[in-house]
Amino acid sequence: MSTLLVVLVVHLHLLVRVHGAAAVAATPPPLPVLPVPSYAQLQWQLAEMALFIHFGPNTFTDSEWGTGHADPAVFAPSALDAGQWARVAAEGGFGRVVLTAKHHDGFCLWPSALTDYSVAASPWRDGAGDVVGELSAAVRAEGIGLGLYLSPWDRHEPVYGDTVAYNEHYMGQMTELLTRYGDVEEVWLDGAKGDARHMDYMFDAWFALIHQLQRRVVIFSDAGPDTRWIGDEAGVAGRTCWSPFNKSDVTIGGIIAEYSRSGDLFGEDWVPAECDVSIRPGWFWHASEKPKNATDLLDIYYKSVGRNCLLILNVPPNSSGLISDEDMQVLQEFTEIRRIIFSQNFAANATVSASSVRGGLDNIQFAPSNALQDGIYSYWAPQESQTSWEMLFDLKQSTSFNLVQLQEPIQMGQRVIEFHVDILVGELWQTILEGTTIGYKRLLQFPAVEARYLKLCVASARADPLIAFFGVFMDPFSIIYSVDHDDKPSHTNSSEVIMLRTDHAAGNKGTATM
Repeated sequence: MSTLLVVLVVHLHLLVRVHGAAAVAATPPPLPVLPVPSYAQLQWQLAEMALFIHFGPNTFTDSEWGTGHADPAVFAPSALDAGQWARVAAEGGFGRVVLTAKHHDGFCLWPSALTDYSVAASPWRDGAGDVVGELSAAVRAEGIGLGLYLSPWDRHEPVYGDTVAYNEHYMGQMTELLTRYGDVEEVWLDGAKGDARHMDYMFDAWFALIHQLQRRVVIFSDAGPDTRWIGDEAGVAGRTCWSPFNKSDVTIGGIIAEYSRSGDLFGEDWVPAECDVSIRPGWFWHASEKPKNATDLLDIYYKSVGRNCLLILNVPPNSSGLISDEDMQVLQEFTEIRRIIFSQNFAANATVSASSVRGGLDNIQFAPSNALQDGIYSYWAPQESQTSWEMLFDLKQSTSFNLVQLQEPIQMGQRVIEFHVDILVGELWQTILEGTTIGYKRLLQFPAVEARYLKLCVASARADPLIAFFGVFMDPFSIIYSVDHDDKPSHTNSSEVIMLRTDHAAGNKGTATM
């Protein structure tokens, strides 16, 4: 009997045992590996993408950083439609819209009682307008969330520089925002300071107030407390990206870029990363600038959402108060190519077995077939105290593909340290990709291969690895030069092509490893 036949017989035997009998009694799930996400952090991660809206006087003065002295009369959008912004977000798969309620110039997009520098002083809506209020109603009508950015730096406010007075002012404006507009899912802030005046921000007091006023909110900053900055404005995470992190090792405005990009295998806090990038060269709309194309956004998606992060994509409205047609076209194309790629999972109807199953091979509660179901709340779990972990997938027919998706049930903690995926070529297992962390979602690209049998091998993990999803796809839009290609602009990518490898000590020399 050939080696290949031996593997297939064992494979079928395991399938019969897994699917052919019901478990006698339920087996409790494994203990989570700390840290784990809060409810708010988990909902934030499941959204995958947020739409950032930079809008204000800068939009009308062709500026990026306002001085704080522009006449409020410049804010005069002729056709502002927050409903359009919300529809664009919802149709594009964005789970929330985050608005710059106040940028560094200090101009407030709501009628704040604590300043005279707001929409109430502008001719828009005859001084009775409220951008935050209109957006709040619009996103709820579309069934998505609201986020708000309140800049710590205020170039207009006279008390900026007086630590006590300005912190009181800032917290007063934060209270207005978080008590007038219903649920706010994310508060976005940074440590921006640019004037010569000395200023201390009382972040701990701010964070306590935000969490008091909004039960489901996550707070983003350079260093958390709930989500962290990835460390660049290109939307690119590290190939290794842990949600565990040590907040005590960084400060807002004083991060270590590599630490923020990669997270911490031994981190004691759950602080997942957020990747911010603009669809245009600037953050505010400028008539002279053009948006990125859809394949640029797809590449960013792979390097952010596909590396265990949330992507927050800035799409700035124009001076009419609308998202421009050319930006909408790019977003529609971005949505369509994602639909084309991910609508056909070649592993959806695969048969799957594993080297072990928690509670025994007959236990369907943690069966390897759980990894074929969308979502993170069912998963394959191996028997305890194993030294290697493998899953074998039979796609039923030979198929061409160039993209693999993996997910862990992050509510149980992030576990996988290293893994590789192999395909059966003849009678040999050959590695097509190697990776480190998985987390909520990992998307790995490689030059197209053709195979029927795949094997996921977890080489090391913080605890017994748990796999919530395994998917196999074809991306016909990207030009792929190497596995999980480097973080270089597309025009500088090398022409390197990965070679199939057969040098893993365990499991790659032959086929009879299951």
